[in-house]
Amino acid sequence: MTTTTKAPISRRAILSGGAVAAAGALAAPAIAQNSPRVIRMATSWPPSLGGLGPGAQRVADTITNGSDGRLQVDLYSAGKLVPPLGVHDAAQNGEIEMYHSAEYYFQGKHRGFNFFTTVPLGLTSVETFSWLKFGGGQQLWDELNAQFNVKSFAAGSTGVQMGGWFDKEISSMADFEGLTMRMPGLGGQVLADAGANPVVLPGGGIVEALFDKSIDATEWVGPYNDLQFGFQKLLSSYIYPGFHEPGTMASLGMNLEFWNSLEPQDQALIEMATDAENSLMTSDYNGNNGLALTQLISEFGVEPTPLPDDVWNVLVETSLRIVSGVAEDDDLARRIFESYDAYRTLAMGSGSITQSEYLARRHSRDLFNFI
Repeated sequence: MTTTTKAPISRRAILSGGAVAAAGALAAPAIAQNSPRVIRMATSWPPSLGGLGPGAQRVADTITNGSDGRLQVDLYSAGKLVPPLGVHDAAQNGEIEMYHSAEYYFQGKHRGFNFFTTVPLGLTSVETFSWLKFGGGQQLWDELNAQFNVKSFAAGSTGVQMGGWFDKEISSMADFEGLTMRMPGLGGQVLADAGANPVVLPGGGIVEALFDKSIDATEWVGPYNDLQFGFQKLLSSYIYPGFHEPGTMASLGMNLEFWNSLEPQDQALIEMATDAENSLMTSDYNGNNGLALTQLISEFGVEPTPLPDDVWNVLVETSLRIVSGVAEDDDLARRIFESYDAYRTLAMGSGSITQSEYLARRHSRDLFNFI
């Protein structure tokens, strides 16, 4: 990679000039009756973060509009009502009725929560939705969350993520030793096994942590959000692919007593709103990741770098060991892992001769040469 000298970047320039682009605000819905039931939704996302931020707002608006105003979902961005990583606790305790977040942030309560966001070398977005809907995943999720007085649904996905941003290329496993990197979930445990120091931070705290040197590297999602945060102005090496998050799923969680108090038609409305978001957010990331990657390369000179095969292979072996180790935590963790792993085996069996083979052959040719 060519090294170029850059002018110093100020904290103000990152935080205000390019950290997070403002997302279009959606119109406030009309309230059809005098006394709507007000629902407080707290999110884990910065207010202007593309993809996740608008996705949470769409779910809130769909529920409000679809109920003809019987339900009024008021959205509070990260930290406005409760801490960004404290939304599950807040829903459990009835401080809020609803949240939009990612379940792996709650693995301190039970490591099984990781499987309802993503795990290293796990299911893709479509495969995860399929497992939840048709492979018994939702029932296991309900059983896990019932222990904490919460009910959750999948509510959008970021797709396959990048490997992250570093101040140097990753050429061997030794490059992870002593590295302090923002990475949540079981992916963070894989890094710890490699000698790194994984740190869990909400999105709104990453840029500040890079400035004050409390972390050396970070991952978030991919080009769409990475460009908004301005990581390309702070770190020089952009690594792919991401072993740690192959199909990261957002979640809409609710206080279980609140959920049980809803009329059946309103429960159905909420589930339909989340089903719609699973398509909308995934499409948003698919399109905007491509546009943002082009901009990172053409305007900022970013040169994405692949992980060497030997590094990838070690990460794979470590990932499979750590993910399967969750099954040893307790009986429910074992059943979650076994269900997830069985579905992954089925998906890999058909996917290897359909999607994977098609993509490999499509990517092997420059299709534009034939237009």
